[in-house]
Amino acid sequence: MLRQATQGRDMSIKIPAKVQGRVVQQLKRYQATVLDARKRDINEADTAHLAMDILCDVFGYRKIEEITSEKAIKGTFADLAVKVGNAFRFLVEVKAINIELKEVHVTQIVNYAANLPADWVVLTNGARWQAYKVNFNKPIAGTLVLDVDLCTCNLKSGEVLDLFGGLSREVFTPDSMSQMFKAKQAMSRYSIAQLLLSDPVVAMVRRELRKLAPGINPDVDDIRTIIEEQVIKRELMEADEAKVAAKAVRRLNRSARSNRTPEQREGADAPRDAAVAAIPE
Repeated sequence: MLRQATQGRDMSIKIPAKVQGRVVQQLKRYQATVLDARKRDINEADTAHLAMDILCDVFGYRKIEEITSEKAIKGTFADLAVKVGNAFRFLVEVKAINIELKEVHVTQIVNYAANLPADWVVLTNGARWQAYKVNFNKPIAGTLVLDVDLCTCNLKSGEVLDLFGGLSREVFTPDSMSQMFKAKQAMSRYSIAQLLLSDPVVAMVRRELRKLAPGINPDVDDIRTIIEEQVIKRELMEADEAKVAAKAVRRLNRSARSNRTPEQREGADAPRDAAVAAIPE
């Protein structure tokens, strides 16, 4: 059963079977609690108590010792802060259970984290849980990495295990979270959109087009333009995440070019037909 629970995960970090079992078992119990809390429309204070219980029972943190309520940060207060030993792991901002989580709430908790500082923050209304990576470049912002709605999710899904297992007491480390963040970025729709525009992919499409219609000799730049303007959604090209993904793909392309042999570099300067032919079938 636990093997099935890992389906859909990028497997960028290892979550022990014991942690996976606790996450699934405890969330089954809390799903009913959360649904009932929604019906009763509990207030923010009661939702904060619910969130603290989930941090204990699902994430595995020790109440009071490792979960601090209303953490003072430069004259303001974060609802909850998770600290193990002397290291803060993440801050938690809690809203009432029927309050929709909005961008203004993200800005609020990210600003708290920047003043601490903390690399990760969690925004929740008890039912929906979101984990953000804090970007300390100006302007300071948060990147949504994980998003789970306990009322509708499949408890064995990869996203559930990555959030509740990845941020758990046993698994969370700066390195593991960095690894997860990089894996999520690589698998994002923005990264895939940029890869569709990369030289090897465009050359491969050109090769397949020539097979599809023998005799045609499409230009590489024309193919790239069609992919960019007619195939990929505009939002995947214009969002801030797209710029980050494009930068990563450019680095990948530069690395690939620098690793070419002299013969390969000479071939790259030859007519584009030669570049296409060099791609293995």
